[in-house]
Amino acid sequence: MTLAESVRTQLERVLHEQRQRERLESHGFAPISRLLLVGPPGTGKSMSAAMLARELSLPLFTVRLDGLISRFMGQTASKLRLVFDAAARNRAVYLFDEFDAIGAERRIEGDVGEARRILNSFLLFLDEARPESLVVAATNHAAILDGALFRRFDAVITYDVPSAEQAIEVLRRRLTSMNTAEVDWDDLMGHVGDLSHAELVRAGEIAAKDAILAGDDSLSTLALRSALDARRAARHG
Repeated sequence: MTLAESVRTQLERVLHEQRQRERLESHGFAPISRLLLVGPPGTGKSMSAAMLARELSLPLFTVRLDGLISRFMGQTASKLRLVFDAAARNRAVYLFDEFDAIGAERRIEGDVGEARRILNSFLLFLDEARPESLVVAATNHAAILDGALFRRFDAVITYDVPSAEQAIEVLRRRLTSMNTAEVDWDDLMGHVGDLSHAELVRAGEIAAKDAILAGDDSLSTLALRSALDARRAARHG
């Protein structure tokens, strides 16, 4: 996973504290266990939660809050309580995706009371969560979150689209099974634009599959350039 150095450093700090949690607790300190991940879609937030779970040999449980609210309107808080009760019994990484669905400062849909009940329930869960588990909330829209929420988390990690150099690294890693000897990576740096990690991977996969289906395992600069340009055009209409 190709991430900015600042993000990687913060994630490594989380892992280190969790692995040394008994030593920290023996001196009256708790490890980092409540994370808020903010940034555009496709920049690695969910992958980071999966990486934390993998590195700590813990199961990963994901709750999409937007879907939960729309499906169980009026019952969401009680449904979340089931998740919270399970979390109290089982050490794991709990990813609450689309956190802005309950954490927005102002809501437009008219379900203010419902959202407030859910948010209060979630904040109580944060306060009661076991420090040996990781609670990870992820949002694409940090700007609309209630400002008071940020201080409830041990760490807030900000994600962004990769730099041109990081974008090329994302492509290189995904295309290791292909022959890229003729690819001019410097040329492609001018075509990655503001594509996210996920969009870069998809563009690379399209170019690779086109080559394979044409009976070739070699990629050209033109093929990758075309896939990247098409992805950018699709995003910007």
